[in-house]
Amino acid sequence: MGDSKRRKEALGDKYGQEGTVYPWLPIKKSQAKQFVDLSTKGAWVGIGLLVVYWVVVRFIGPGLGWWQVN
Repeated sequence: MGDSKRRKEALGDKYGQEGTVYPWLPIKKSQAKQFVDLSTKGAWVGIGLLVVYWVVVRFIGPGLGWWQVN
């Protein structure tokens, strides 16, 4: 008997269904992956905005005379 058949007999009705991340947490593994993907994209967007802000404050602002140094 193959491993797949043994697993199917052991799991019964749960065979082929997606498992949860933790038994006490009702989040599926695909939902956890979507969250990781979304948070990674959000982090890169935040890094990009931080770089744009830095360029404005460091170079563009003083070039336009926004921050006068006496």
